Amino acid sequence: MTRSKARTLSQIAPLIIQSEIRAMSVECERAGGINMAQGICDTELPAQVAEGAIEAIHEGRNIYTRLDGIAPLRAAIAEKLARRNGINADPEKEILVTNGATGALYASALALLNPGDEVILFEPFYGYHWSTMLALRVKPVAVPLAAPEWALDVDSLRAAITPKTRAIIINTPLNPSGKVFSRIELESVAALAIEHDLMVFTDEIYENFLFDGVEHISLATLPGMAERTITISGFSKTFSITGWRLGYMVAPASLIPAIGYFHDLTYICAPSALQYGALKGMLELPDSFYDGLRGEYQQKRDQTCAALTAAGLHPTLPKGAYYILAEAAKVPGNTASERARALLAATGVASVPGSAFFVEGGETLLRFCFGKRQPDLDRACEALSRYA
Repeated sequence: MTRSKARTLSQIAPLIIQSEIRAMSVECERAGGINMAQGICDTELPAQVAEGAIEAIHEGRNIYTRLDGIAPLRAAIAEKLARRNGINADPEKEILVTNGATGALYASALALLNPGDEVILFEPFYGYHWSTMLALRVKPVAVPLAAPEWALDVDSLRAAITPKTRAIIINTPLNPSGKVFSRIELESVAALAIEHDLMVFTDEIYENFLFDGVEHISLATLPGMAERTITISGFSKTFSITGWRLGYMVAPASLIPAIGYFHDLTYICAPSALQYGALKGMLELPDSFYDGLRGEYQQKRDQTCAALTAAGLHPTLPKGAYYILAEAAKVPGNTASERARALLAATGVASVPGSAFFVEGGETLLRFCFGKRQPDLDRACEALSRYA
């Protein structure tokens, strides 16, 4: 009996599998464990952000906004970019408020990439970046970073560029490893992008999570890169509002109309009232808030690394973001997925299989998120420490 055409999946659907991050979150909920798998950042949001959203709801700001977001938020983003990133952007022509950083990448890719194009990602990579390319019939190409520092090999990057290469995706600080690309590394990427006339998408969502005095550098500030860089960031992580789906992006004025069209087609606009919450946070939170964020998360990083070391899981110390990749060969299992589930069963702590961030490999690695409320992190670290 032939299968109904009406019920046949698209050619790409079988290639897109459920994220291991989501899968482990489900397993954790089923087990009643502590979720260090998903980067949900369940700490308290700043009062100003909550108040701004609530006030906007009561004031009736609940309808569609312009497709590029509310004007005062775009103006605040422009001021922040100039002051903290060194990027000068016109809020009317070069900034788009998006449905999360994910929405920014998706709309940008729809506007700028064609099926069959190749896009380079650095491995270990964020799985949603990889799967987004697959969903758009774009070929993702992995360039491995060298452990344990996850250093960039410029020769490997150069070798990966072909006549079909259209763009490079950089995530810095990097999920899952916490790597922060250095100025020298970014200059090397910029030189190759200019030489081969490539676009670069930079996901900078973790830009406020930096440790040990490490500096975050936006690629668009390097010579010759503003006109070929799509800079993506957002509020989800910094304000602990991952469920609000609020991001933004900066792009050359000539590209914003097309990107904005695809964002409008897919999402209409970012949530209206929640934009006002982010605006109030941007306007009222002092620099000390961001300094405190770095201090708080560095302490959580050190606490988690100590617990993992005590468990014999050998973490790599991240320089940014709020994730740790740890060597977990001692945990029973033949694959990273089996090891993650074995550790959950033994400790009640959920992690993500390292294989989720590699084309092939990562089978002895697990990723842990330390963006947790302190009591939950304390319980998780205590349980991990006992695993030894």
